[in-house]
Amino acid sequence: MIQIFGTNKSFDTKSAQRFFKERRIAFQFVDLKEKEMSEGEFDSVASALARTEGSRAEAIEAMIDTKSKDYASIAYLDDSEKEEKLFENQAKLLKQPICRNGKTDATVGMAQKTWEGWK
Repeated sequence: MIQIFGTNKSFDTKSAQRFFKERRIAFQFVDLKEKEMSEGEFDSVASALARTEGSRAEAIEAMIDTKSKDYASIAYLDDSEKEEKLFENQAKLLKQPICRNGKTDATVGMAQKTWEGWK
């Protein structure tokens, strides 16, 4: 099943939900303001992204919302510290939506071309 992680205020998260609804693809929406990703979910998203981004550090970088007002709190940290800070502040720092298809596929932001291959 597809999971969409985001917040109700995020325009892109709403667009992702609409994308899957229009195609009658079942999904579960997880509001990051109410319930953040578990450590296992976060790890599987980072690992799935690392396969397409090249490395785990690049995957973590791709997950960070550079337009967030809290971006300065993470921008200058070492790579090892960024992952921990991102996990602790998901609703404020994650680029949305994060869509996960099982444990092997994940996207950050709007990725309709990738989603079209998901069932």
